Amino acid sequence: MDNILRIAIQKSGRLSEDSLKLIKECGIRFDNGAGKLKTSATNFPAEILFLRDDDIPGYVEDGVAHLGIVGENVSVESDRDVNTVHKLGFSKCRLSIGVLREHEYAGVQDLEGKSIATSYPKLLGKYLAENNVKAQIHEISGSVEIAPSIGLADAVCDIVSSGSTLLSNGLKEVETIFKSEAVMISSKHLSAGQQDLLDQLLFRIKSVQVAKNNKYILLNCPTNAVDEITKYLPGMKAPTVMPLATEGWCSIHSVINENDFWENIEKIRQAGAEGILVIPIEKMIL
Repeated sequence: MDNILRIAIQKSGRLSEDSLKLIKECGIRFDNGAGKLKTSATNFPAEILFLRDDDIPGYVEDGVAHLGIVGENVSVESDRDVNTVHKLGFSKCRLSIGVLREHEYAGVQDLEGKSIATSYPKLLGKYLAENNVKAQIHEISGSVEIAPSIGLADAVCDIVSSGSTLLSNGLKEVETIFKSEAVMISSKHLSAGQQDLLDQLLFRIKSVQVAKNNKYILLNCPTNAVDEITKYLPGMKAPTVMPLATEGWCSIHSVINENDFWENIEKIRQAGAEGILVIPIEKMIL
């Protein structure tokens, strides 16, 4: 089936929601009714498989799915022979070590000889080896945070987003060993046709991502303020400057990076800009 891409995503949860949202923002339409394990896109040669996240790297390695969207932590821990083709920028989290709040922690060497409960033994083992620490890794599949309070382990190593789960179980975060986000992985055995479809999909994804990081800005200003204002609005190549019906005034249209907006907007106002409009961009083709 060289003319179709099978894309595996998590069947439920926040990662699933964000993955489906991204695919839809790429203009790919499909029916994802409740309980479906597979659906076909109606306007792009793709099928979407809804799987357990831990199973996705294996399905991609075996070629059952050509692509997968999965947490980088899951992909690396699985140690499957797949390509990581693109980081997607959502579902960001970290894999951290936590100890009991009352424990006086001075550094990673405090873990020497301790027992650590985790669902990520490979990532934890690599981190401990890099820091010359010998500890017992106690692998469990769930409810990791409860391990110290019931005497199962001295510490835990688990996924952290806000840290509230650790706190609610009497733990404190002491070491971050891996930073993760959603990634797209691919089989190493794509046909030429499948690689072409992947390139088309990546083009759409990157266009959506770039758009999210930028804003379209329109403003009016005195003509004699154009040079000063455009210093803060580089645009994709250069700002668009158009005269207004009112003599001595013009309109400037440009694109500004989200990170630069709040830093520069006050300088733009002080230079004489008025009637500033800031508009989100749906797609941005570079």
